[in-house]
Amino acid sequence: MWKKSKNMSQSSENNSIKQRPAVITLTDKAVERVKYLIEKRDKPCAGIKVGVKSGGCSGLAYTFEYANEKSAFDEEINEKGVTIFIDPKAVLYLVGTTLDYVDEKIKSGFVFVNPNEKGSCGCGKSFNV
Repeated sequence: MWKKSKNMSQSSENNSIKQRPAVITLTDKAVERVKYLIEKRDKPCAGIKVGVKSGGCSGLAYTFEYANEKSAFDEEINEKGVTIFIDPKAVLYLVGTTLDYVDEKIKSGFVFVNPNEKGSCGCGKSFNV
Protein backbone atom coordinates (compact mmCIF):
# COMPACT_ATOMS: atom_id res chain seq x y z
CA MET A 1 0.00 0.00 0.00
CA TRP A 2 1.06 3.53 -0.73
CA LYS A 3 1.04 6.10 2.00
CA LYS A 4 -0.05 9.61 1.25
CA SER A 5 2.74 12.02 1.96
CA LYS A 6 2.07 15.32 3.70
CA ASN A 7 3.63 17.03 0.68
CA MET A 8 1.02 15.62 -1.71
CA SER A 9 -1.67 17.95 -0.47
CA GLN A 10 -0.58 21.43 -1.44
CA SER A 11 -2.43 24.64 -0.87
CA SER A 12 -3.69 26.70 -3.79
CA GLU A 13 -0.93 29.22 -3.01
CA ASN A 14 1.71 26.70 -4.03
CA ASN A 15 -0.20 25.81 -7.21
CA SER A 16 -0.39 29.37 -8.50
CA ILE A 17 1.27 29.86 -11.87
CA LYS A 18 3.50 32.85 -12.39
CA GLN A 19 2.78 34.77 -15.55
CA ARG A 20 5.78 35.79 -17.58
CA PRO A 21 6.29 39.49 -18.16
CA ALA A 22 5.11 40.95 -21.44
CA VAL A 23 7.51 40.30 -24.29
CA ILE A 24 7.58 43.99 -25.19
CA THR A 25 5.99 47.07 -23.70
CA LEU A 26 5.99 50.41 -25.48
CA THR A 27 6.57 53.86 -24.10
CA ASP A 28 4.17 56.62 -25.12
CA LYS A 29 6.83 58.06 -27.45
CA ALA A 30 7.29 54.68 -29.17
CA VAL A 31 3.51 54.31 -29.60
CA GLU A 32 3.29 57.81 -31.08
CA ARG A 33 6.10 57.09 -33.55
CA VAL A 34 4.73 53.67 -34.60
CA LYS A 35 1.33 55.25 -35.25
CA TYR A 36 3.00 57.98 -37.31
CA LEU A 37 4.97 55.46 -39.39
CA ILE A 38 1.89 53.34 -40.07
CA GLU A 39 -0.19 56.38 -41.05
CA LYS A 40 2.54 57.64 -43.42
CA ARG A 41 3.07 54.28 -45.14
CA ASP A 42 1.92 54.21 -48.76
CA LYS A 43 -0.06 50.98 -48.25
CA PRO A 44 -2.04 49.45 -45.39
CA CYS A 45 -0.29 47.21 -42.88
CA ALA A 46 -1.33 45.08 -39.93
CA GLY A 47 1.35 46.45 -37.62
CA ILE A 48 5.07 46.32 -36.94
CA LYS A 49 7.08 43.10 -36.70
CA VAL A 50 9.99 42.88 -34.27
CA GLY A 51 12.58 40.15 -34.33
CA VAL A 52 16.19 39.27 -33.71
CA LYS A 53 18.73 38.10 -36.27
CA SER A 54 22.34 37.00 -36.16
CA GLY A 55 24.74 39.78 -36.99
CA GLY A 56 26.62 42.81 -35.82
CA CYS A 57 29.68 43.08 -33.61
CA SER A 58 28.00 41.48 -30.60
CA GLY A 59 26.21 38.60 -32.31
CA LEU A 60 22.52 39.61 -32.44
CA ALA A 61 20.67 42.56 -33.95
CA TYR A 62 17.08 43.71 -33.66
CA THR A 63 14.83 43.71 -36.71
CA PHE A 64 11.98 46.18 -37.06
CA GLU A 65 9.75 46.25 -40.15
CA TYR A 66 6.22 46.70 -41.41
CA ALA A 67 4.01 43.62 -41.18
CA ASN A 68 1.39 43.15 -43.86
CA GLU A 69 -0.17 40.31 -41.87
CA LYS A 70 0.38 38.18 -38.81
CA SER A 71 2.46 35.07 -39.50
CA ALA A 72 1.23 31.76 -38.14
CA PHE A 73 3.31 31.67 -34.94
CA ASP A 74 3.90 35.37 -34.28
CA GLU A 75 3.10 36.61 -30.81
CA GLU A 76 0.70 39.55 -31.12
CA ILE A 77 0.82 42.50 -28.75
CA ASN A 78 -1.84 45.19 -28.87
CA GLU A 79 -0.83 48.15 -26.79
CA LYS A 80 -2.22 51.68 -26.74
CA GLY A 81 -3.72 51.36 -30.21
CA VAL A 82 -0.77 49.77 -32.03
CA THR A 83 -0.12 46.17 -33.00
CA ILE A 84 3.32 44.62 -32.65
CA PHE A 85 4.09 41.13 -33.93
CA ILE A 86 7.00 39.27 -32.34
CA ASP A 87 8.86 36.70 -34.41
CA PRO A 88 8.57 33.42 -32.45
CA LYS A 89 12.36 32.87 -32.64
CA ALA A 90 12.90 36.20 -30.87
CA VAL A 91 10.53 35.85 -27.92
CA LEU A 92 13.10 34.38 -25.50
CA TYR A 93 15.55 37.19 -26.28
CA LEU A 94 12.95 39.93 -25.85
CA VAL A 95 10.88 39.00 -22.76
CA GLY A 96 10.63 42.08 -20.54
CA THR A 97 11.92 44.53 -23.17
CA THR A 98 10.71 48.12 -23.37
CA LEU A 99 10.60 49.78 -26.77
CA ASP A 100 11.22 53.52 -26.62
CA TYR A 101 11.68 56.24 -29.21
CA VAL A 102 14.21 59.03 -28.75
CA ASP A 103 14.34 62.24 -30.74
CA GLU A 104 17.48 64.17 -29.89
CA LYS A 105 19.52 66.82 -31.67
CA ILE A 106 22.05 64.40 -33.12
CA LYS A 107 20.09 61.16 -33.31
CA SER A 108 16.57 59.83 -33.48
CA GLY A 109 15.31 56.28 -33.44
CA PHE A 110 13.83 53.36 -31.62
CA VAL A 111 15.69 52.11 -28.57
CA PHE A 112 15.31 48.62 -27.11
CA VAL A 113 15.76 48.55 -23.33
CA ASN A 114 16.31 44.82 -22.93
CA PRO A 115 16.93 43.31 -19.46
CA ASN A 116 18.27 40.15 -21.13
CA GLU A 117 21.24 41.90 -22.76
CA LYS A 118 24.59 40.94 -21.31
CA GLY A 119 26.48 43.35 -23.53
CA SER A 120 26.25 45.44 -26.67
CA CYS A 121 28.56 46.93 -29.24
CA GLY A 122 29.76 50.52 -29.11
CA CYS A 123 27.50 51.67 -31.93
CA GLY A 124 24.40 50.21 -30.25
CA LYS A 125 23.33 48.21 -33.31
CA SER A 126 23.86 44.74 -31.85
CA PHE A 127 23.79 42.90 -28.52
CA ASN A 128 24.45 39.55 -26.88
CA VAL A 129 22.63 37.54 -24.25
